[in-house]
Amino acid sequence: MISIEFIITSLVVVLIPGTGVLYTVATGLFMGARASIYAAIGCTLGIVPSLLASVMGLAVIFHTSALAFQAIKYAGVAYLLFLAWSMWRSSAPLTLESEHHEKQGAFSVALKGFLINILNPKLTIFFLAFLPQFLPQQIEQPMLNMVALGSVFMIMTFVVFIIYGLLANSIRHYIIHSEKVNMLIQKGFAGSFAALGLKLAFTENT
Repeated sequence: MISIEFIITSLVVVLIPGTGVLYTVATGLFMGARASIYAAIGCTLGIVPSLLASVMGLAVIFHTSALAFQAIKYAGVAYLLFLAWSMWRSSAPLTLESEHHEKQGAFSVALKGFLINILNPKLTIFFLAFLPQFLPQQIEQPMLNMVALGSVFMIMTFVVFIIYGLLANSIRHYIIHSEKVNMLIQKGFAGSFAALGLKLAFTENT
């Protein structure tokens, strides 16, 4: 049921940098390995609603209802722009001992990652279009098979995101002590979140 074609295609999709990858990398770079794992958990859990919506056929609503799609889309845009603004307005460089980071618990880090994915309406439509391609013809229980495929996709997402976060954490000591480089990277991530938000804003319901 889980074909090598599905594994390879899913891996390619997961490896492509998006908002979840960007958030996990930023978290690993500025908050450490443990925080990046929490970010990966949040981003992965954010896939669950879209997966369930696709399995139950609710994705058709997003595909046919412009109002529903636009509502979710602009909520996602607003959240991405909020993240960009929050990071950009921080005038102080991020440090290993930052009190701000110490106050951010696991739940807060994971929640941000969860919201990033749950507020992306394209994710639901992606599952609706992606998963059925790998279902055998005349299958008796397509719903269970879609859940199985989606679960494998989520596991791959979690593992890849953790790797991204840990790799970012591995170079943080070379970056975090340079105030100039630190600030440039911080502004770069802020600009990237803003760009992804604007890209989502101009996404059409196709």
